[in-house]
Amino acid sequence: MLKSAAAIPIRWRIFSFLFGFGFLAYVQQKTITVAADSMMPELGLSQFQIGCIETAFIVGYAAFQLPGGVLGQRLGARRTLVLIGLVAFAATLATPVVPYLLSGTALFIGLLGAQLVLGFAQGPIFPISAGVFEAWFPPGRWTLVQGLQTMGLGLGAALTPPLIQNLTIRLGWQHALVWASLPALALIVLWGWYGRNTPREHPSVTAEELAAIGSQTAAHSSIKLKQLVALVGNRNVLLLFISYMCMNYTFYLISNWVFLYLIEERHFSALQSSWLATAPPLGAALGAGIGGVLTGAYTQRLGNLWGYRAVPLAALSSAALLLLLAVNASNAYGALAALTLCFGAVELTEGAYWGAGMMVGRGDTMAVCGFMNTGGNLGGIIASLTVGYLSGNHEWRAAFLIGIAFAILSALCWLRIGVPADDEAPAAELAPQPG
Repeated sequence: MLKSAAAIPIRWRIFSFLFGFGFLAYVQQKTITVAADSMMPELGLSQFQIGCIETAFIVGYAAFQLPGGVLGQRLGARRTLVLIGLVAFAATLATPVVPYLLSGTALFIGLLGAQLVLGFAQGPIFPISAGVFEAWFPPGRWTLVQGLQTMGLGLGAALTPPLIQNLTIRLGWQHALVWASLPALALIVLWGWYGRNTPREHPSVTAEELAAIGSQTAAHSSIKLKQLVALVGNRNVLLLFISYMCMNYTFYLISNWVFLYLIEERHFSALQSSWLATAPPLGAALGAGIGGVLTGAYTQRLGNLWGYRAVPLAALSSAALLLLLAVNASNAYGALAALTLCFGAVELTEGAYWGAGMMVGRGDTMAVCGFMNTGGNLGGIIASLTVGYLSGNHEWRAAFLIGIAFAILSALCWLRIGVPADDEAPAAELAPQPG
């Protein structure tokens, strides 16, 4: 017999909203990557300019990670997600509207501004989600819910190429972007009505569910400069920042550029590429879910130190090898298979990264994860500028070799990252440690 909706615990309903925010965020992010093939000739934009526009998003996204986490702790997840969701919705609509109003250099600046604002608005989503997971789930479930939410990102990224490409063929790229943005508005309204910051605030949470969740540390309502200095000076936080930055070069290489890579280097048509480009994100989605389960199991068996290290060490080393296979593959479909497996290997690590950030942060999870994700998006900025320049000069191989080096360096950082046990002090209570 199917489980009735009424029997689903409230914490998993709250999770479903955060899954939806992550899913739709990636639809919003990736639309311009797919639409770029139509935008460039129609608007007179170069491939490097498209890379700059994508970089503007990442700059805004990276810049507002830590401030967004602090804002989330101050305002609470319920209000903050409504606020940033509405701003992101407006910025998404601005991208197809700007070409009706501007042209030339002004158009390019307008598109940069729209993507910058979208980055600002989406920056806090995942740090805030981590704080909600900390409050709504016991520590043993943190890697699972983080992995499952990241699975939503992969599914969103997989859906976007065929969705936008087919809508573009029928309606044009501007109308395609408008229609793809509308579901986010419904999600924002529903979250504002149903969402709560903590289980005790929700009128439908029972005593049994509170007992199952346990007594979790709620996010601090505010965080002072002294606490922030202690957090970012902690060795484990700094190493997570560096490792996540290196990993995300490889992530953004595949996530943002595989569509054009398949067209330019592997000579598929745009429509073929839109469907084939769904394979790596689907591999990533599967990897994220599996990685969350595996990391949770390893922490139970090995303890937090090696339980959190095991998956990233194996997965990032495998990702480097798979990138090498992809760039040297003589067969186009073989290269696609290697990229799909590589993206899956990269995303195996998400549960470990975010679960470790939560363990280190404890009570300041939004701020710690915001800082870690700032590093991740610095990796994205490096990737966007580097791959945009190299691909524009037909140097795809060099872009992939740089990804191999970053994946190896990211794995090496995990040999020094020490995730505390459940009863150890969080990073904010520890004196800053040397790197």
